[in-house]
Amino acid sequence: MRRIRAAAVGAVTLSLVLSAAACGGGSPSGGSGDNSRPGTLTYWASNQGANLEVDKKVLQPELDKFEKRTGIKVKLEVVPWSDLLNRILTATTSGQGPDVLNIGNTWSASLQSSGALLPWDEKNFERIGGRDRFVESALGSTGVRGQDPAAVPLYSMAYALYYNKKMFAEAGISKPPATWDELVATGKRLTKDGKAGIGVEGSNLSNNIHQVFVLGKQHGADFFTPDGKADFTSDGAVAAVKQYVDLMAEHRIVAKGNAEYAQNQSLSDFARNRTAMVLWQTAAATFKAQGMDDSAWGVVPAPVPSGKPGRGTAVNSMVAGINLAVFKNTKNIDGAMKFVEFMTGDEEQKILNKAYGSIPPVTSAQADPAFNTPALAPLRRTLATSAAALPQVPEESQFETVVGTAVKELFADAAAGRPVTTASVRAKLEKAQQQMPNT
Repeated sequence: MRRIRAAAVGAVTLSLVLSAAACGGGSPSGGSGDNSRPGTLTYWASNQGANLEVDKKVLQPELDKFEKRTGIKVKLEVVPWSDLLNRILTATTSGQGPDVLNIGNTWSASLQSSGALLPWDEKNFERIGGRDRFVESALGSTGVRGQDPAAVPLYSMAYALYYNKKMFAEAGISKPPATWDELVATGKRLTKDGKAGIGVEGSNLSNNIHQVFVLGKQHGADFFTPDGKADFTSDGAVAAVKQYVDLMAEHRIVAKGNAEYAQNQSLSDFARNRTAMVLWQTAAATFKAQGMDDSAWGVVPAPVPSGKPGRGTAVNSMVAGINLAVFKNTKNIDGAMKFVEFMTGDEEQKILNKAYGSIPPVTSAQADPAFNTPALAPLRRTLATSAAALPQVPEESQFETVVGTAVKELFADAAAGRPVTTASVRAKLEKAQQQMPNT
């Protein structure tokens, strides 16, 4: 997902969606189009830019271009991340929603299980140019394996380690860390005089999940069994969560105030020379918006236990990104298909991903030199060689909520000076697992 401004908080609501099973979607009555009279589409876009107004400035000229080409007007609403999942879940039960919408790619399987989204079978893929136009890693986060995807990739991102060049130079550090041991050692040299080695967003549930999922892969844990049951208390899962929280609790290279961060405050601290490192998705545009010059920071692959990033236990990012979905019961399926084709076409993929500092999930667009800059090249390599999709299970959004909350509570313990032990981590994760269905 993009920017991780807020967590997926729809665990309770999701149970209503699953029981409602495809109550539908599509534009509310009045002014909508249909297949015989395309008219108007409604589009919910996720907040990708520094604020909602930035998104409107980026998207509206492109929507005007689409209207000029097709005669179909697109009614745009940019939805904050704090509201997006619950808005989508409400729409699936009420039938009053958009024709086309953005979803965080980690929600694909959960929303797919509602039955409300249009399945992207081969026939539908052919209407937008074919499945093989998309990068395979991006398709891996579009729904449950073996089923037709619930959405198509729109923007792709990966995590990387951003480092503040000024703070590194002042500490006499010549290169950024490549392994976790190096990161801790480097962080300790940088943590002094009220400044911290690395920032986290301890109250951001989705960010917590993204980080501990990657650490889990490095410890050989997936948080779910192969048959889709929650497995939060394996030794690898416990070790992953403890390792992440120990950046504050044991190593003390994260400022205690970060336990309350949930709105990109760690990026602000970085831009203001208060924090030397941060693990983030495509952060360049945010740094620029914070007044930080591109030359003031560097970016390298996120740490691994040892060696170089790769598959298996050398995974160093989840496959991040935004997918584009269509409500199955839209009255304007032809118009919706034209819009998806437009948004995933080479021209728009280049325009939109350049604007947001993300990477096109469309192979031909990704070849543009604009996506091979020093800021994006490490992220592009990560997506191609060392990123893994979050579990594509219907309970993924509950996973984000309950385990993300457990990590949040552990950061709160660390900030308050309470011990974070293997036993206390396991107890939190046991409690989280008990809140999951089918456990």
